[in-house]
Amino acid sequence: MGRRKEELEQAVSSLLLQEGVTTEVVVVGNGWDPKPSFPRLKTLHLKENLGIPAGRNAGVHEVKGLNLLFLDDDVHLYDPKTLLKMKKILDEREEIGLIQPRVISNISGEPTPKRWVPRLRIGNPLESSVATSLWEGSTVIRKNVFEEIGGWPDNFFYGHEGIDLLWRTLDAEYIPWYAAEITVKHPVINPARHSYFYFLNARNRVWLAKRHLRFPFSLLYLLTWFLITIIRARGLKTFGASLRGFISGFFSKAEGQRKLRWKTHWLLTRYGRAPLI
Repeated sequence: MGRRKEELEQAVSSLLLQEGVTTEVVVVGNGWDPKPSFPRLKTLHLKENLGIPAGRNAGVHEVKGLNLLFLDDDVHLYDPKTLLKMKKILDEREEIGLIQPRVISNISGEPTPKRWVPRLRIGNPLESSVATSLWEGSTVIRKNVFEEIGGWPDNFFYGHEGIDLLWRTLDAEYIPWYAAEITVKHPVINPARHSYFYFLNARNRVWLAKRHLRFPFSLLYLLTWFLITIIRARGLKTFGASLRGFISGFFSKAEGQRKLRWKTHWLLTRYGRAPLI
């Protein structure tokens, strides 16, 4: 959105300094024109803010290549071999379709926040595993997998688009992988800083269930998250925003994908996160 110019320049610079891979970078301006800031790079000006998932999808049409990296404007690939390491995983393990690296807030060893480790049982953040949720800030996915599953869910705007992408990657019989040995830098920021966080968080939970989960998982998933929302509510204002989100989700159309296969419901359970939470 062009509001973090310094961080964005650092993110782009970290891409251009990557070694051992060929990169094609496009800077997507969601509601602003990035061309004046990056005159030597490919840019895309979206005249209005379409939201995070739709912005990422728009950028895909501007690049070629076998693998896609989606990088948020406040993420820094401080290791010049980050993409080479990810490419090596994809080259050596054909069953892996998507990779999330480990996220750190600095390079001095500060512990990784639990919400950035993409599994229900956090355990040791330094251990790699199948991912059952997704931190979307620095995501690598095979382009053929991305096209097969239909990309990011445009209409989500913000929140839970990573879970949608991960579920469909697994449903397409590819493994979403948490590569703990590969790290990227991102500041610790409270996601609830956005005024629309609570509303979209709840609405998109409902859409996830309606789009992908089979009964009774769809019902149990929503009941679980409604209870969690009540427990986590920070006053009537935040609970009211969440309640409006749940209601909006129920009474609006969750456009998009077919239901997950029963096998995928089982795989999520087997990997430690049954689609109930």
